[in-house]
Amino acid sequence: MPIQWFPGHMNSARKKAAETMETTDVVIEVLDARLPEASHNPMINELRLFRQRPCLKILNKADLADPAATRAWLDFYNRQPDTKAVALSCKKPGDAAKIPGLCRPLAAHRGTNLKPLRMMIMGIPNVGKSTLINALLNRRVAKVGDEPAVTKNQQRFDLNAQMTLTDTPGMMWPKIAHDSDGYMLAASHAIGTNAVIEEEVATYLADLLLQRYPALLAERYKFPIEGMDGTAVIEAIAKRRGYRLKGGEPDFEKAALTLLVDYRTGTLGRISLETPDSRNAMLEAAAPASAAGENADTNIA
Repeated sequence: MPIQWFPGHMNSARKKAAETMETTDVVIEVLDARLPEASHNPMINELRLFRQRPCLKILNKADLADPAATRAWLDFYNRQPDTKAVALSCKKPGDAAKIPGLCRPLAAHRGTNLKPLRMMIMGIPNVGKSTLINALLNRRVAKVGDEPAVTKNQQRFDLNAQMTLTDTPGMMWPKIAHDSDGYMLAASHAIGTNAVIEEEVATYLADLLLQRYPALLAERYKFPIEGMDGTAVIEAIAKRRGYRLKGGEPDFEKAALTLLVDYRTGTLGRISLETPDSRNAMLEAAAPASAAGENADTNIA
């Protein structure tokens, strides 16, 4: 089932962000280090490139991601023009404290009392923007929650006399082009639960983990994984944990949630759902299908 999620307030948030971009010097885009491109909102690129604004990409939750994959992503992003990428955990105040200094070289003409450096934090829901704001200001000013789309309005803060910071609501984009992105986003809790079927998301996650991190699955749940698919993994978790319905059948829903929570909290281990190579392979596989669809539309017309 393709996953789509674009609550009404996000459209107005996009319009407001476009207005604020005009008076912004540096865009700070917060990404989930476990799925950097899937958690990148293409609308952010459109807005900042239109205004020719440089970008600091923060691969947040790096403590939950596979270090080798994160290094590959940093290399990928740091080759892009007007872009600086760093990996950190916004829950660590020492990590967050590095951000203003990383922004300064991106807009060297700003950062004085007369011309403060104006930064704007952007990103999709639940990637840690509010946590970052609180760490930067060293006080709780932004509401933090484990549900997507907690922040719904822009807020502006003065870091000091030479720097200002605007926090924006988490923004999705109207249509998620690739089904795998929707599943990765849902697995990482960036999409509201009302828009997904968690058993399907967990099955997708289990299939992916079987391909890339089978040892972590086996270690966590203590059962052999040879010959399994994602559905079998969820059923095995239910049996292993004693999750049963009244009739004695495995409680697939409860087992699915267990897998999702173990992934989201890092209990399973340090996991990345995509790498630059896997992203390229997905896009190449999707290209023929997209071309076929466009040709079909042309023929119909």
